[in-house]
Amino acid sequence: MDKLEAKLLKEIADLDSLPVGAYNIRKNGGAGGRNNTAHIVIDTKTDKSGIDIHIAPGTKHESVHIPVIITETGLTELVYNDFYIGEDCDVDIVAGCGIHNGGCDTSQHDGVHTFHVGKNAKVRYYEKHYGEGEGTGKRIFNPQTIAYLEEGASIHMETTQIRGVDSTKRYTKIVVGPGGEGTITEKLLTDGAQVAESEMDIVLAGDGASGRVISRSVAQDESQQIFYPRMIGEAKCFGHVQCDSIIMGNAKIKSIPAITAECPDAQLIHEAAIGRIAGDQLMKLMTLGLTEEEAEERILNGFLQ
Repeated sequence: MDKLEAKLLKEIADLDSLPVGAYNIRKNGGAGGRNNTAHIVIDTKTDKSGIDIHIAPGTKHESVHIPVIITETGLTELVYNDFYIGEDCDVDIVAGCGIHNGGCDTSQHDGVHTFHVGKNAKVRYYEKHYGEGEGTGKRIFNPQTIAYLEEGASIHMETTQIRGVDSTKRYTKIVVGPGGEGTITEKLLTDGAQVAESEMDIVLAGDGASGRVISRSVAQDESQQIFYPRMIGEAKCFGHVQCDSIIMGNAKIKSIPAITAECPDAQLIHEAAIGRIAGDQLMKLMTLGLTEEEAEERILNGFLQ
């Protein structure tokens, strides 16, 4: 792996070398490396582009890394990855995609991830998108993530889009079974003329199910963002949606949270806030010796952590 590819891998998966445990690295539409373990097996799909990941029941304290790296301008791909997590597992899954576009053509990665999470299994899923490159070609990501949770299962998703993504259209859906839990923490930053759209459906389908969405975003310059987080309570359940955004320059943000109760015992809450950085926050940091730009950056970094 050359220096550029290693840099992308560090940005999206915090890796300085090949990961320990199971992994599948996709590089410019092809294979960049794979490793299975005794409990985690990764197979190439035979009917379409993508992989199947099978995690044996009872697997604990193991991880799967499936990063994607694109360094070719004009490369566009659609990939399907399916996860089959057995009962009573406790695992981490690290995904993400990094694009370096040094040319004039659009480079684009669309990934469709589907999770089937067995009874009482626990999954933590991390996904980071990052773009860079001196070329004029766009860097586009359109991820789709769907999870089906059996009784007592949980999934905690942390999705992050850092600088360099020209356009993204995200869709996330979690169907939570009885006693299960689905949590999404989304962090997103846009600048320049970038656009981002995020759509979510959290379906609380079983008694005792719970769901939570925490969305934090920053829109700078002329960029535009739109959010559609939806929580649907179909049983005795609890759900909370919280969307907080900082708007700067001439950016535009639209947040449209929705809660739908289809059962009288569903308890659902939503909150949404959009605003500028508070002047007293800037003033306090500037009195400590920071410039206005440094103070803004410090506040934004803390907000998106």
